[in-house]
Amino acid sequence: MSVTDVALFVFLLLLSCYAIYDEFVMNLVKGETVFKIHLKRTNKLDSLIFIGLIAMLIYNNITLNGSALTRYLLLGMALLAVYIFYIRCPKLLFKKAGFFYANVFILYDRIKNITLSENGTLLIDLEKRRLFIHVKDLDELEGIYRFLWS
Repeated sequence: MSVTDVALFVFLLLLSCYAIYDEFVMNLVKGETVFKIHLKRTNKLDSLIFIGLIAMLIYNNITLNGSALTRYLLLGMALLAVYIFYIRCPKLLFKKAGFFYANVFILYDRIKNITLSENGTLLIDLEKRRLFIHVKDLDELEGIYRFLWS
């Protein structure tokens, strides 16, 4: 096993851990999920470029008669990237004490202001940061508002 294979295996393992955490563990951490909102996908072009680069590496491995293990690890990386970028849906999870946004737990006490823009983007001001939340369905914004102010 070469250093490249070890590095690919480590990255594949870390990416798999992230996918499992995002899909299953985050629902169980910090209490019961009270409200769940699906968000719009972003960075579609970046993800397409990443998958294209992996496809070029697989092609290069095949044409240069590279290691079969490297090819399978790259294929696994490409499949996992397709799952994370195109099949999995980003979500906003509301818990009793706070909410998960971009896999980070934010307490409700940190919210300073909430604004809704004209294009349907929810803007949440924290102490030192602003969150721009783009929901998939604009009707869910009313549900977020009712949940936060109930």
